[in-house]
Amino acid sequence: MDPLLAAALGFGSMLGLIALHIPIGVAMAIVGVVGFASVVGWGPALSMLASEPAATMTNLNLAVIPLFMLMGNLAAAAGLANDVYNIAHAFIGHRKGGLATATVMGCGGFGAVCGSGIATTATFGRVALPEMLERGYSPALASGAIAAGGTLGIIVPPSTIMVLYAILTEQFVVELFTAAIIPAIMAVTFHMLAVRATVAMNPASATEVERMPMRDRFRVLAQGWGVVLLALVVLGGIYSGVFTVNEAASVGVVVAFVFLIARHGLNWRELGDILVAASTATAMIYVMVFGATIFSYFMAVTQAPSVIVDAIVAMDLPPFGVILMLLLLYIVLGAFFDEVAAMIITLPFVIPVVSHLGFDLVWWGIINVIVIEIGMITPPIGINVMVLNAMRRDIPLTTIYRGIMPFFVADMSRLAILVAFPVLTLWLPSVLT
Repeated sequence: MDPLLAAALGFGSMLGLIALHIPIGVAMAIVGVVGFASVVGWGPALSMLASEPAATMTNLNLAVIPLFMLMGNLAAAAGLANDVYNIAHAFIGHRKGGLATATVMGCGGFGAVCGSGIATTATFGRVALPEMLERGYSPALASGAIAAGGTLGIIVPPSTIMVLYAILTEQFVVELFTAAIIPAIMAVTFHMLAVRATVAMNPASATEVERMPMRDRFRVLAQGWGVVLLALVVLGGIYSGVFTVNEAASVGVVVAFVFLIARHGLNWRELGDILVAASTATAMIYVMVFGATIFSYFMAVTQAPSVIVDAIVAMDLPPFGVILMLLLLYIVLGAFFDEVAAMIITLPFVIPVVSHLGFDLVWWGIINVIVIEIGMITPPIGINVMVLNAMRRDIPLTTIYRGIMPFFVADMSRLAILVAFPVLTLWLPSVLT
């Protein structure tokens, strides 16, 4: 079979299997093995099927993923998400729209110890949504702030998807974490501005609550020292060079576990549930990784990435015109797939194009994460919107979509700035790494 025809049929078959609800990693592995065999032969294909899962399971760089997953689950169970939300609530909750702003800040703070957008959305759907609705906030603003705020979980370091990007593109993960700092600060700031704009345009969407006495504010701050300590231990250890990323994640697991024991005692059932949740998420990611690796080998032997690069060059588009096309592709994909799947499916095709155009792969990694983040709240699906709707069936999807629109505009504005000014992403790594 002609290799390019095999590549086209393979990609179409993969999408067809995904549409039949076959797990994405499994679909990529099946198509990768069959496609590789059609080009090279069944012997090498079956050998690859045996070796790649083993290589994935023994990759020390990937060990950070289960550690971050476990740390995030332990932190959530220990109530650290409640702590970060309560701190923000205490200091700005009394302002008009303050609870929604506190939710955005809480999502950003929890993202520093969680690393997952979906987990952040689910956590604050339980922590913040009932309180905002009880205080008279409109369902649109309350749900929109949480669905959009949940996306901060993948842009605020440490981020699981950044770790995956670094491994699959052979980039230095600490450099990616450093490059994400300014975009993450911008993300929180722009989301807070979106809350202010929503309240200004529709004052009835939010209420003012009673100002908390200063003594009580500092009491809440003192109670929330745990999440600050955990973030400082993990991020401070990484950026100072005291810990490697794996070591920082390991220490973070221990610190989060200590907080869980100190607050709730040793509950074996709860601990078992935490381990199961972390293991399930990790297994899904591992299957995706080795499926993507097998699929990448198939794409490589077909030379499809090279053909795509040559076709784009022949179109004679300016480099940023190509980047714009890729951004639109990712927004569409992010609306249908979770953040990990959207990135892994496209890397074999996109990275050769971005490299050929001369763009920095660290910069593209951050842009890639941001545009997938936007896709997570983009109609007609938006994975974060679906998660929140599954948790609160009494809030219609149309209401949540209406609520996320100001945040969508804010995210698109932030993306345009970061694409236009790569220095905002690359300056800090050049100074600190």
